[in-house]
Amino acid sequence: MRVAVVGGGVTGLTAALRVARRSGDAEVTLFDKNAQLGGEILTERVSGFLIEAGADSFLTRKPRGIELCEELGLAGRLIARRAEHAGAFVKHGGRLHPLPEGLTGMIPTRVDSLAESTLLSPEGRAAIAHERTVPAPTDPAEESIAEFVTRRFGREVYERIVEPLMAGIYGGDGERLSVDATFPQLKEFESRFGSVVRGLEASRKGTAVEDPPPFVSFADGMGEMIEQLASRLGGGAIRRGVEVIAVEPRAGDGFTLVLDAGATMTADAVILATPASATARMVQALDRDLSELHAQIEYASAVTVSLAFRTRDLPRPVNGYGYVVPRIEGSDVVACTIVSNKWPGRAPAGYALFRTYFRGRDGRNITGEDDDALIRAASRELESIYGVAAAPALVRIKRWPAALPQYTRGHSDRVARIRNRLRFHPGLFVAGAAYTGVGIPDCIASGEAAAEAAVALGAGREPSTGRTP
Repeated sequence: MRVAVVGGGVTGLTAALRVARRSGDAEVTLFDKNAQLGGEILTERVSGFLIEAGADSFLTRKPRGIELCEELGLAGRLIARRAEHAGAFVKHGGRLHPLPEGLTGMIPTRVDSLAESTLLSPEGRAAIAHERTVPAPTDPAEESIAEFVTRRFGREVYERIVEPLMAGIYGGDGERLSVDATFPQLKEFESRFGSVVRGLEASRKGTAVEDPPPFVSFADGMGEMIEQLASRLGGGAIRRGVEVIAVEPRAGDGFTLVLDAGATMTADAVILATPASATARMVQALDRDLSELHAQIEYASAVTVSLAFRTRDLPRPVNGYGYVVPRIEGSDVVACTIVSNKWPGRAPAGYALFRTYFRGRDGRNITGEDDDALIRAASRELESIYGVAAAPALVRIKRWPAALPQYTRGHSDRVARIRNRLRFHPGLFVAGAAYTGVGIPDCIASGEAAAEAAVALGAGREPSTGRTP
């Protein structure tokens, strides 16, 4: 059985490795158009600094990330955030306010911890206290994140807490993103318990007394996971710098992959672990409806700007892990992380490392800004909050055009229709962030589900999953 995996991010790598491990006679080939594997995971090591250009950690609440690390022998390499610098903030009115304690999935659940909060007004705090009494709607119509949170918790909670935290995950507009597709558990809590807060409380009952740290990374950066996956898969199975132009039906069964430079390859099964726009292009000749459904999935762009300074050039100590910026502040800055406070081993002694995360307002493509403009914007942000006026000792910029899938209204229906179209193409599977989860554990689980379905197909069994995202 010949299996082709397209896409060398964490989804594609885990899919390829799962096929290789689960099927002893499968010939697996992974294609990536870039020389650098990892997709939106990119770790750079420069002059003693460790810089994450993309994802800097993953969530432990979804178990597949931790489980894969254990299987790869990487569990001992996992690190938690530096406890001595614990603390996160929200920028509001041009100054930093501590995030309220007791946040669960972006939702404040401890009313008592809000009593001294400077982030919310008395009316905003009262809206949280009254959430348990808000009735569930009789009309089950799909809502945006903004509509749902505002209805249950009030506008302040949405604008000052939920929206900036949500933007750090999706980089999008909560007025357009579907709560059903992004945070379905919130709707489920409302339906089952009549209250999101009650649902969150019930979900925590019976959990371990000592919860694992919510986010973890690796001692040498997120790139460790990518390097280990590629190493386990083996260099002979990976074709870097090779673009798949199209996937076409092969006479009889299976598929023909049309590669750049006019080359082709045949495969019995194909797993497309690529952004939806790339998938749409590759399957256009195979299935126009499947292509159009993928083309309807929108993406947002982002930029990260990392700046390092000598600590002696900082006018005062910087505290906490960083802060998020609500959309209502009118800034292109979504968040700022004090990387050297957040994770150990990210900067040499005597230096502080910051990372600013940009998203274009109103759909503007921020990746079109030139380097000087981005550096000035990041420097102004750090000066306004931390008083940093010195020239940076190190600068790194990474543009991520169309990197963040947007689960807008109707997304769940689009995914269901994609699932239906795939039934007409046995052996074709899709996986990745475009469908049912954007986090690293989600992508791992998605890639492995597609792999299991491909293996089942090769063994003559009906796939239980996989012709589904």
